Amino acid sequence: DHVMVAISGGKDSYTLLDLLHTAQKRAPFFFKITAVHLDQVQPGYDGRPLKDWLVNKQIDHIILSEDTYSVVVEKTKPGGTYCSLCSRLRRGILYRIAGEIGAHKIALGHHRDDSLETLMLNLIYAGKLQAMPPKYVTDDGKFEVIRPLVEVAERDIVNYAAQIGYPILPCNLCGSQEGLKRERMKELLDALEKEKPDVRSVMLHALKNVNVSHLLDKRYLDRTTPKRRLEIVR
Repeated sequence: DHVMVAISGGKDSYTLLDLLHTAQKRAPFFFKITAVHLDQVQPGYDGRPLKDWLVNKQIDHIILSEDTYSVVVEKTKPGGTYCSLCSRLRRGILYRIAGEIGAHKIALGHHRDDSLETLMLNLIYAGKLQAMPPKYVTDDGKFEVIRPLVEVAERDIVNYAAQIGYPILPCNLCGSQEGLKRERMKELLDALEKEKPDVRSVMLHALKNVNVSHLLDKRYLDRTTPKRRLEIVR
């Protein structure tokens, strides 16, 4: 198999790529890894530390430059957030590159806290129960997107990345905005954690223990409600 690993230069994608690279050496089967990094032409960007790290680790990689930064800044309305448009643009580019290099899987560095924050965002702001799946097939059926770190706590990644000493690249888009809804969800989880220290672990378990018959979605009610047989007593 051929796995394309999207690496932004942040702690999550460094950890993902490093662990997959280690697993590649030990696995009882062959799979190829190609790391892909997108230079979004952000002001002050310097990708040399990432490139040097990739070269030293002897990881096959592609670094491409496309000015999505200007597009995001131009198209985002005052008071809006950059994340959604930025993510869509990056995803489209990643899909294109995956097709060009013949990668069948695209690995992303989302972790447990990303999934839980997405669950809360959708519940509170979008009115739906939806988190981040560990894997899914793209709409065109060409690629399988995988999230190998989806059960890993963010604090463990923070500690691991600090211990290893990855050369982190700052983000001047999402990292430049305050008061984001996702940050609010993180604050809520942190507050709950003070009362219930294992709240994030419990919520992760809940995502694996769904009882659709006890929700209100009509698509599932008829399928899951037991059919009661009526007996006529003569």
